[in-house]
This record gives sequence, structure tokens and C-alpha cells, in this order.
Amino acid sequence: MIKAVVFDWAGTTIDYGCFAPLAVFIEVFKRRGIDVTPEEAREPMGLLKRDHIRAICRMERISAQWEQRYGKKPDEADVDALYTEFEPMMFAVLKKYAVPVPGAVELVERLRRRGLQIGSTTGYTREMMEIVAEEARKRGYAPDAIVASDEVPAGRPEPWMCYENAKRLGVYPMSAMVKVGDTVSDIWEGKNAGMWTVGVVKGGSELGWSREQVAAADPELLAQKVAEAVERFKQAGAHFAIDELGHLDKVLDEIEERLARGEKP
Repeated sequence: MIKAVVFDWAGTTIDYGCFAPLAVFIEVFKRRGIDVTPEEAREPMGLLKRDHIRAICRMERISAQWEQRYGKKPDEADVDALYTEFEPMMFAVLKKYAVPVPGAVELVERLRRRGLQIGSTTGYTREMMEIVAEEARKRGYAPDAIVASDEVPAGRPEPWMCYENAKRLGVYPMSAMVKVGDTVSDIWEGKNAGMWTVGVVKGGSELGWSREQVAAADPELLAQKVAEAVERFKQAGAHFAIDELGHLDKVLDEIEERLARGEKP
């Protein structure tokens, strides 16, 4: 009854911990004398990158720093200038962060054996995705459809990338599709499209830890941080939240049971 799964990219199927954009966002503001914390840089994660920069500029603490330094709050011209610097810095690191997360390739193989199609949405542009997708393909991950935020009228949390996936995959209704991602904006995107939604914690931006940090963490602290991320997904309206991407199979089984009972997302 499920016909397709639509995955996010960075922090969900590649780039464990979603680190590729993080350092670049921090650096591009640092060059302007503005201090952005990792937590602030992660908060809008999942948006189109220009929208992400705009969201950081609108943060009260960042806006206050900017006004103190430049005598005004950041405006659209500043967003454009920041993005102009951001883009080449982002292109320089994309290949390094296109490695599939543990279990992603095997999961997709299992999903295809179930007869499911694999779609994807991203906050990256199409030009960025040409690099990322090629590197991921070399490592065994190649979804059937890739839709970038600059190919639709608006990126997340709007539903247009999910609708475009449905069109390219030839799948309907939207209730037969599942959106999987590591950010709150992924959940909003899927819900706005009328899909089942699943948040992934470990490897994702909501947790924001590397594999090494997860492996070395105090179990109680890790459990606390995972629980906090799960709660944020629930507050966003996620139907499910899972520790790791490889746990998706059981969620799909439950969704199909609920569909069989006549439930809709």
C-alpha cells in the first residue's frame, strides 16, 4: 500500500550529523564579524540555503550583532551578499560530505525489494545536487527521483518538492508516500504534502553529533539528547521518530497496517 519513500539528503541518507553546511554558515557570518553558534546555524536546517541565511539574519541575537556593527539590521541585500560568498564555499566541500550514512544503501535495497520507489528532496540547489548525487551514486546510493529546492516555487516547509517527486515517480495518492528526514522542516514539508512523516535522530541535524560523538557519548546523556530530538519531531507533528535510518522497515510495516484499517496521515 505504500508506493514510495521520499528521503532528505544531508543528515538523513548522507553526511552523518549534517556537517557540510554547518561550518560554511558559521564561517560566512564570521567573515562579517558576526558570531553564529552551531545551535543557531542548525536551527533552520533543511531550508533552501538562501532561505537558511535569511532565517539566521532574522534571529534576534544575530540581528542585534549586525546592527551594532553596521548601524542597521541585515536586509535582503545583505542576504544576497552572504549567499554569494556562501555558494562557492559550499561547492568546495560537497564531495567530502556525500558519503551515505551507515545502513542507507542496504535500506534502499530492502525498500526496492518491497516494490517501493525512492524519491528525495533537499535544501541544496540543483547545481549542488549534481555533485552530491554523483558522489553518492559512486558509493551505492542513487534514488529514483531528485528534486532540489530551486526547481520548485518554494522549498521547505512548502510541499512542492514532495508533489514534484510524486509526479516524477508517477505515484498517488500522497497518503501512499512516506517522507523521511532529520529536521523539523522535513516533517512540515511532508505533512503539508499529506504524507506520512518520519524523523530520524542519530545522524541527523536535530541531534547534530558525529558518529564518533555518538559512539563515545555517556549513555544517559545520549538518551536525553535523543529524547529531546524526538520531542521536537513530535511537536512538529511527525507520525514517527526513529533512532536510526535502518529502523525504517518496522515503521513502514506499521503504516501499512494503519492504511489497511483505513487510516490516513
